[in-house]
Amino acid sequence: MIKNIGTLDRGIRVVIGLFILLLIVMGEIIGTAAIILGLLAAALIITSSLGTCPIYIPFKIFTNKREKTE
Repeated sequence: MIKNIGTLDRGIRVVIGLFILLLIVMGEIIGTAAIILGLLAAALIITSSLGTCPIYIPFKIFTNKREKTE
């Protein structure tokens, strides 16, 4: 699997995902918005942990400079 997410990108994804989850747990986001944003948070955290973003692949976006040069 192509690792196309760099360190900074991964960190930003984790921070945003955890922030969204925190807002949901605290009850600041409820209802349908909580479900949709919860799924988004999960996607951000999962793609960060895998190091691959499927949306980046067709656009040939690499924020991981080491993988791009190989």
